[in-house]
Amino acid sequence: MKHILFIVTSTNVTGTGKHAAGYEFSEVADPYMEFTSKGYTVDFASILGGTPPFVGYDETQEFSKTFKEGNGFKRLNFSHKLIDVDINAYDAIFFPGGLGPMTDMVSNPLVKETIKKVYESGRVIGAVCHGPVALLNVTLSNGKNLLEGKHINSFTKAEEDIDKHTLEDVIPFMLDAELTKQGALFSNTTPFDSYVITDGNIVTGQNPASASGVANAMMDIIK
Repeated sequence: MKHILFIVTSTNVTGTGKHAAGYEFSEVADPYMEFTSKGYTVDFASILGGTPPFVGYDETQEFSKTFKEGNGFKRLNFSHKLIDVDINAYDAIFFPGGLGPMTDMVSNPLVKETIKKVYESGRVIGAVCHGPVALLNVTLSNGKNLLEGKHINSFTKAEEDIDKHTLEDVIPFMLDAELTKQGALFSNTTPFDSYVITDGNIVTGQNPASASGVANAMMDIIK
């Protein structure tokens, strides 16, 4: 049996406008349903532990509704503190998006060390939408930035503009620009269409529509 650790945000507000934030519900629900339907075990961790905040729940989305009514959501609401987790127990880690990670995943030393350890052991790292923010500011043992020369994607400025996510008031920076600044080879597709990139043991997806695709690409590597 393979084990996946979802690492979710603990932040419930974003920007100078103090807008509601958290993890994007479908970006947890969709991958969770993909993993568990294939017999994978999913555990949940967050920086603070306990009940992480969420946004965007839509009961008309089948995976979201099924997840919210099931045991997975109950366990998510008792998430482990990341500091208490033995990361060696997991075959992969996954970072869902939402605006919360744009605050608490950018520079958190434990998040950076966790990603470094998983990456250098050859295990799989997945992230979707704003989740790739966790990949910023990771310095490898050889002194290089993790993102240098890596094919990566994330939520784009075009999508932020459509969602009216303005700088500072809603988001602290444009994620696609920052990933590129740190050496990522960034690419993307049309706003809100599914788009997934695999580079070695790193899988990234552009937006909520890409969440299931990231999970399936991760499982392709793990197999």
